[in-house]
Amino acid sequence: MSDNLNVSDIVQRQLEAYNARDLERFAATYADTVRIFRMPATEPAISGKAQLREVYRQRFSSPSLHAEILARVIMGNKVIDHERVRGIREQPLEAVAVYEVASNLIQAVWFFYPDEPFPASKGT
Repeated sequence: MSDNLNVSDIVQRQLEAYNARDLERFAATYADTVRIFRMPATEPAISGKAQLREVYRQRFSSPSLHAEILARVIMGNKVIDHERVRGIREQPLEAVAVYEVASNLIQAVWFFYPDEPFPASKGT
């Protein structure tokens, strides 16, 4: 049970850093070799912490950026969040994110969107 709490704590720290738009604290929750997928893609949209920083540096420039968790499920080393994000486009964006955590870092993330893909950043 404590492993599940630890996994959830890591993803929660990531969320808090995201909402604070604190790039270094946000990046510190991810593995150097992190892979982030925008499903149904089979190739990652983001590979590695350097690219993660580049993409999120742009995203964090939005002063109204804020994510809220509508629901959270923890299963083993996975945290599944139903998220609502504001400040990226005119209307809030909802997604399901599956975070895989190992060695106290987020190793991979899979984003699922109900209607349309997440707005792609340059180079992703």
